[in-house]
Amino acid sequence: MTTDLAAYAAERGVKYFMISYTDLFGGQRAKLVPAQAIAEMQADGAGFAGFATWLDLTPAHPDVFAVPDPSSVIQLPWRRDVAWVAADCTMEGTPIAQTPRVVLKRLVGEAADEGLRVKTGVEAEFFLITPDGQAISDSADTAVKPCYDQQAVMRRYDVIAEICDAMLELGWKPYQNDHEDANGQFEMNWEFDDALVTADKHSFFKFMVKSVAEKHGLRATFMPKPFKGLTGNGCHAHISVWDLDGKVNAFADKAMPFGLSAQGRTFLGGIMQHASALAAITNPTVNSYKRINAPRTISGATWAPNSVTWTGNNRTHMVRVPGPGRFELRLPDGAANPYLLQAIIIAAGLSGIRGKADPGPHSDIDMYRDGHTITGAPKLPLNLLDALRAYEADAGLQDALGREFSAAYLKLKHNEWNDYCAQFTAWEHATTLDV
Repeated sequence: MTTDLAAYAAERGVKYFMISYTDLFGGQRAKLVPAQAIAEMQADGAGFAGFATWLDLTPAHPDVFAVPDPSSVIQLPWRRDVAWVAADCTMEGTPIAQTPRVVLKRLVGEAADEGLRVKTGVEAEFFLITPDGQAISDSADTAVKPCYDQQAVMRRYDVIAEICDAMLELGWKPYQNDHEDANGQFEMNWEFDDALVTADKHSFFKFMVKSVAEKHGLRATFMPKPFKGLTGNGCHAHISVWDLDGKVNAFADKAMPFGLSAQGRTFLGGIMQHASALAAITNPTVNSYKRINAPRTISGATWAPNSVTWTGNNRTHMVRVPGPGRFELRLPDGAANPYLLQAIIIAAGLSGIRGKADPGPHSDIDMYRDGHTITGAPKLPLNLLDALRAYEADAGLQDALGREFSAAYLKLKHNEWNDYCAQFTAWEHATTLDV
């Protein structure tokens, strides 16, 4: 594990460090720091004007300092004279409680205090599109059911292979890449890890995919629903909880249904109990709700949930338990903040463990075909405003993520919703101009 960034630079020929933090909207902000200055920056942090940071700060606030975490440093495989390093935001020497990585680190610590080590993996889907964002980049990718299309993935071999080669070089242990269910859509998988490590990798992965796509004259988007009629970008999270040594899976019990231990069931119970409020974090944009409430896509299935249900190995529900000792949360989408995604999972799960929450009965039906027959299962929010209101009503979850964070997030997200509502669309003109 790297502890001295100046020594890291000298050893690897790094000329610049990109000191990066993730804001409340999931955007990555950075300063490019020459290696000659990195020792000072490692000690004190890189300075940012708080009002410009997409945090809830005013022009009167003191400077924000992003203090790099050397354990997260990654030399860019496509630009080896630059290294990326995740940072924690501080103000006057104190971590800023509303910043996503700080929120996650606190919750990881709370889990550790209870003898638990949360490990996760993510499936970050993305589209490769034209530089203007108007269409998928491969005009030959037209199949009605394009998932796993061999020819389509090979036509984008140069991009996919370069990204996978980078992950292999970085030791992420990638294990499969595929063309996904929408035309122009791809998914790349790497090995699960501790929640904070996964969040850092997820953040870097989005940066890497976009950068490599641009290098090849394309554009990559993780937007939840970039094209009408096509399956949207999910970001499914696979979750397990271990002892502090990481050797014993606390979720695994082969004697229990689905191989999920009693503790695992209560963690799942917390996810189910807080699902509507979770959506404010896991599905954080106006566009998110065009994915989870979508009509049937061209391929025949949205692959996204719209109700709070769980099941065994069945991909039509919000939570799937594919095998002993873990479960898959299928709610999150590509807009999810990598740090807040992990934080909200831990917060809801710990709430479930502490309250011995019951996930309720599982269901084996095909939710896309027979979901209308299920009773007692809440529907997921219909839009961002409903999700924000569900989060506002969930005092326990607000406390778990922190009141300072929650107030800042809700304020900025309500501003975003109000801005959206002030827009006039082509649809409005087409349908109401002559009323």
